[in-house]
Amino acid sequence: MAKTIFITGASSGLGKATAKLFQSKGWHVMATMRNPEKETELTTLENVTVLPLDVNDPEQIQTTVKQAIEKSTIDVVFNNAGYGLMGALEGLSDEKIIRQINTNLLGVLRVTQAFIPYFREKRNGLFISTTSIGGFMGFPLHSIYHATKFALEGWSESMSFELSPLGIRIKTVAPGGISTDFAGRSMDFNAQSEYSDIEHKLFEAVEGMMKNASTAEQIAEVVYEAATDDKDQIRYLAGADAHFLYERRLEIGKEAFIQEIKQQFG
Repeated sequence: MAKTIFITGASSGLGKATAKLFQSKGWHVMATMRNPEKETELTTLENVTVLPLDVNDPEQIQTTVKQAIEKSTIDVVFNNAGYGLMGALEGLSDEKIIRQINTNLLGVLRVTQAFIPYFREKRNGLFISTTSIGGFMGFPLHSIYHATKFALEGWSESMSFELSPLGIRIKTVAPGGISTDFAGRSMDFNAQSEYSDIEHKLFEAVEGMMKNASTAEQIAEVVYEAATDDKDQIRYLAGADAHFLYERRLEIGKEAFIQEIKQQFG
C-alpha cells in the first residue's frame, strides 16, 4: 500500500523537489502552499493533491490538516515552509521579526501539534522538519533566522522523548546552501548603512558558498532517506557544505571556529 507524505511550503525549492521525488517513488503527496491556484506543475502529477496552507494562519492549519486526514492516511509530515531574514537586529522591524518566528518556528509547532492526535491514535507517524546548518552554528546578520533554526533543533530533540513512547518519530534535515533558494525568493534582506562593511563581506561569502551549494533535488534525497531508513536518528546533515562546516567546527572546537568566523568578517 502506497504511503502518503504531507508537505508544507511545496510551491518551490526544496518543498517542490521533495514532492516530485516522493511522487516518483510511488508515494501519495499532499503538497500545501499559500497560493495553490498558481501551481501549474504539481497539479499535473498523478497521486499529488495540492492544498492551500499558510503556516502563519492557525485556523487554516486546522482546516487543511483535517482535510488531508480525511483524504488519505498520512504517514509522514514534512515541515518545510520557511524563509531567511537577513540583517542587523538593530534595523529589523518588529513586524519582520514576528513574521520570521511565526513562519520558521511557530508554523512548524502548530502543524505538528495538529497532527499529533492523529498519529497517536494510530500509534505511528513521522515528523521531519527542515532546519539548517544554521541550527548548529551562527553567522553574521542572521540572528533571528538562527534563533528559529536553533529552536527547531532543540525542540525536535525534546519532542523525541515525548513522542517516542507513542510510536511517533521526529527528525530534522539540516541543509547548507540550496542553490535555488538562498539568495532568491526565500531571502529577506534588510540593509543597514551602519553595518555596510560586514554586509559586503557577507555577500562575498554567500557568493562563494553558492558555488558549493546543493541543488534542491540533492537535499530532497536526504529527506527521502530520513523518511524511509527506519533509523532511530534525529538529525540529518544535508549537503557537502553543511558536512564541511560541521566537521570543521568539531575538529577545531566551537570557540576556535567562532574566532575563524570573526576573522573572516571582522
